[in-house]
Amino acid sequence: MSVSGETTVYKSYYPKASEIQNEWVVVDAAGQNLGRLTAQIATLLLGKHKPTFTPGVPMGDYVVVINASHITYTGSKETEKMYHKHSGYPGGLKSVSLRDQLNKHPDRVIRDAVWGMLPKNKHSRQIIKRLKVYGGAEHPHGAQVEK
Repeated sequence: MSVSGETTVYKSYYPKASEIQNEWVVVDAAGQNLGRLTAQIATLLLGKHKPTFTPGVPMGDYVVVINASHITYTGSKETEKMYHKHSGYPGGLKSVSLRDQLNKHPDRVIRDAVWGMLPKNKHSRQIIKRLKVYGGAEHPHGAQVEK
């Protein structure tokens, strides 16, 4: 504030749609810890690693995760960690352990962990669509990744 009573206005940076550049990042999940890996993926999806990061603006990158079935975890999460879903009917609760979920749907393990780290608003529903998870080493996004 100046002495004469005038106020200084500081303008916040808000990126235009033409200034946002989305990259494609391939992440190999083989041998990596589930929580640490998903925290890095959430950072990439939100765009927090970019110097022009602005909260509330979906400016993150597309992330392709391969080898999702080969992630590691600590402790006794293999049998104690449960994934729950409910059909909406009485008695419709179904629970699956981490071991069974990794065997049947390894992509859901990483997707659920990343979803828990995103803010719950309309932007996060757009952001989670940029996450592509595959259990093996093959993925159909080679054209976007190779430059």
